[in-house]
Amino acid sequence: MDRRGFLSLVAATPLLGNEPKVPAYRIVSKYEAVPGQGMPGPYRGQVARVHSEGALDVDTDTANPARVKEMLAAGMKELTGERDARDAWAKFLSPDDVVGIKVNCSGAPRIMSSPEVVAGIVENVMGVGVAPERITIYERFPDQMETVNYGKYVPAKVNVAGVEGQRGAIIGYDPYTYVEVDFFGEDDTRSNLVRMVSERFTKIINVPNMKEHQAAGVTGCLKNIAYGDFSNVARSHRFEKTNTYSFIGTLASVEPLRSRTVLSVMDGLRGVWHGGPFNRDKKYRFYPKMMQFGTDPVAMDRMLLEVIEAKRKQEGAPSLWDRSKEHLWRSRQLDPQHNIFIREPGHIEYAAGLGLGDYDIEKIKLKAVEL
Repeated sequence: MDRRGFLSLVAATPLLGNEPKVPAYRIVSKYEAVPGQGMPGPYRGQVARVHSEGALDVDTDTANPARVKEMLAAGMKELTGERDARDAWAKFLSPDDVVGIKVNCSGAPRIMSSPEVVAGIVENVMGVGVAPERITIYERFPDQMETVNYGKYVPAKVNVAGVEGQRGAIIGYDPYTYVEVDFFGEDDTRSNLVRMVSERFTKIINVPNMKEHQAAGVTGCLKNIAYGDFSNVARSHRFEKTNTYSFIGTLASVEPLRSRTVLSVMDGLRGVWHGGPFNRDKKYRFYPKMMQFGTDPVAMDRMLLEVIEAKRKQEGAPSLWDRSKEHLWRSRQLDPQHNIFIREPGHIEYAAGLGLGDYDIEKIKLKAVEL
């Protein structure tokens, strides 16, 4: 079979019980998996979590760069078991790599991959010998990135790139690597992979936030690396119906994205417990003041579910798992008791069925560090 014409159909998807109907997906890619590399990686089922009250001043909403660097070092050493932070980063990167740092800016300038966290990651990537010009901080939409101004925080030769120069532009996407699926009879049924991922990067570091999402339940490692690396993804949800349940894991499993995503650093300095991903209303923001580290995006997102659920319970909001019609509301006005979609937090377990990591809480080893 022509590798470019490789098909991955619904018959290959996992059966998890009382799950929503899964559409027929057609995956087209010439790339093959790199044995032993990528998701779920060498630390399957493991999550290192670092918390520090001194990481962020809530009154001024300002991060402490020095403490962030300490958290990065502590998290990487706890994840890998290395005594030296440089040795920990060197487990994933070498000087020959071309590194993409996938940030999340959909809630910028309030909620995003914090520039202090991203700058700290860049410093550590350079610390293992990767030249600054071989590092790219990237996101789909440059207008969102401009509100953060990552370039101000990193060395001049580090690249900062938005994929779509204009909304809907396709030049930044690989025409030969895509997922084809018809959700609602839409005209364009293809979602193409970011061209830099297939043609430039050898390694990707995923830097998501801790956010509720009105369709997917949460935006964590899986959604940031999936919806953030493919075109034409918002079509997956319409009216109250969302296909995020199966679409997120399917996109994340596509090569070479899966093999090249070698590490996730979840920025939980700030979080959103309702109204994500674009919500900028401070009353729905909270401050976990933590970071999570791992190679297993499923395990990390499973821990994220726990964090968001606990906060919603504290605020008296319905569970992310609530599927009752009484909580559906077509108005765009935010109300914690209502939502415009039936959320699909089950997308995390679905991704586990695709081999992207461990979902069972009993199998996940959480290593907690307090600074």
